[in-house]
Amino acid sequence: MKIKENAPIVIFDNQCYLCVKFAKVIEFFTREKITIVGHYSDFGKKIRDDILDESALEMFWFIDTKRAYGGRAALVPLFKSFFSKRTKKLISSKIDGNCGHDCKTIKAVFIRSSSLLTNSKRIDF
Repeated sequence: MKIKENAPIVIFDNQCYLCVKFAKVIEFFTREKITIVGHYSDFGKKIRDDILDESALEMFWFIDTKRAYGGRAALVPLFKSFFSKRTKKLISSKIDGNCGHDCKTIKAVFIRSSSLLTNSKRIDF
């Protein structure tokens, strides 16, 4: 399965409660026009191996046909995709997270939020 054919793609930590909630919000606002993939799914592992680097698990990613944006750099392209004209997503994704960590605490919310704002990366294809 080719990655560019399924763009735009959002990759998130599907083992974190807060990240799963974030992905569900994205799915709602984009009206399911974006392919949403968990870091730890088979397709997510393929994307990490083929496109992303060693910092892939530190942040969420937005991938379009030309580049991958991570963390803070992904917010503007993600927001722009809310208004895209893509009619359907190509991969059916079920957002389901199995949180094995203490993700529902105030400390976790603060750490994940600060991580979103401090981490930023852009990878051109």
